[in-house]
Amino acid sequence: MYLPRRLYEFLPYGYVAAGLLACIASYLGTGSVWSDWAFASGTVAVVAGFVLILRRRSYRDDEARYDRHSLDD
Repeated sequence: MYLPRRLYEFLPYGYVAAGLLACIASYLGTGSVWSDWAFASGTVAVVAGFVLILRRRSYRDDEARYDRHSLDD
């Protein structure tokens, strides 16, 4: 499945934003069962978003630093 480039680049930031919103909703609705689930899923979404951001940055830095065509010779 291919995504448009703009959507692909926005996804990690969307994960972080959705995770923060879930954590805020969890804080506002303390004392209920869904609050615990919202906090857990929000934390997972924030961590996943940051992992994607950092992995993409690292990959792009590595691609810029090394010449991949030298392996074909």
